[in-house]
Amino acid sequence: MGLTYKNVLVAVDGSKEAAWAFKKAIEIAKRNNAKLFLTHVIDLRTFATVEAYDRTISERAKEFAEELLENYKQQALEAGVKEVTYDIDYGSPKVKIAKDIAKRFNVDLIVCGATGMNAVERFFIGSVSEHIVRYAPCDVMIIRTEKEEEQLS
Repeated sequence: MGLTYKNVLVAVDGSKEAAWAFKKAIEIAKRNNAKLFLTHVIDLRTFATVEAYDRTISERAKEFAEELLENYKQQALEAGVKEVTYDIDYGSPKVKIAKDIAKRFNVDLIVCGATGMNAVERFFIGSVSEHIVRYAPCDVMIIRTEKEEEQLS
């Protein structure tokens, strides 16, 4: 029996790497007739430096996330994925995705983009994908390259 996935999670953040991961996740979900879960984690620490931390920033982040996820959900449904759900969470993306979200949705595959960080940043924060690989309770697929659109010739 081949290995099949039932619940596929893809984390999106608006980056092109995440968009590539999303395209790949659609293919995997379709091939396995799996549910697709989209998530975006709002990292509140990125706002900690704002002098007067005001709610409008987190509200704007939430609006951005909702728009992003709603848009991705429509794309996935149009591409033929039967069930698509999304979730917005708050906290450290690498911890949330690996520990909480994967368990909450009983995910058996996490698809994520290889995050573009330079060596110094990686040394201090460690990339999100690296952390997910280490701590996720399920399979993880890291997408490094853009999916070539099939040439219709």
